[in-house]
Amino acid sequence: MREKWSPEQISGWLLDEREEPLSHKTIYCHIWADKAAGGTVFSHLRRKGKSSQPRSQHQAGRGHIKNRFSIDERPAIVDERSRVGDGEIDLVIGIGHSGALVTIVERATSFTVSMRINDKSAKTVTADNGKEFAYHEQIAAALDAKLYFADPCSSWHRGLNENTNGLLRQYWLKRTDFKKISANKVSAVIIQLNDRPRKKLRYKTSAKIMAEQMVAMTA
Repeated sequence: MREKWSPEQISGWLLDEREEPLSHKTIYCHIWADKAAGGTVFSHLRRKGKSSQPRSQHQAGRGHIKNRFSIDERPAIVDERSRVGDGEIDLVIGIGHSGALVTIVERATSFTVSMRINDKSAKTVTADNGKEFAYHEQIAAALDAKLYFADPCSSWHRGLNENTNGLLRQYWLKRTDFKKISANKVSAVIIQLNDRPRKKLRYKTSAKIMAEQMVAMTA
């Protein structure tokens, strides 16, 4: 739990790695019993027992990116997640827009990379439809890659990235000032995140799967 694994991840990992069956429901029962006794294990849960809050559907200034390519134009193979190299990009914003994290998640492996930036201006980062992504053409040229934009107010088009950003909120709440978070701390958290067992990967870790893919690509 201190590593921020969910009860389901713990259960799946125990079965896969140690052949020890332990229901995630049993783990939850332990957590709530511990909380009732004054314990703090529950504080490591992603939502700490709270229900999620819907995001606003009225975000000003979104969807007005010049020369953007719609997600409708994206190759169908990307949806299959059968190849390594397709990613989703977004920002995790700090309190008062004081700093942010750029997050990129590889779709097939869920492998995540991130770096802290001091502001979210278009000159700093360029994908959802926020104006901070206005310089997407320069980024696409530098990376020799094609960038596609989700439809406005359609976060499910980047569901993997949205989920990953939610995982990062376990470490940094919405009131976090990212200007005060060191690059080393960001790196340490991302390493820990990539070392979590994932249900979609049959409880393997993103780091392990990505390493295997890199070896296969260079063989």
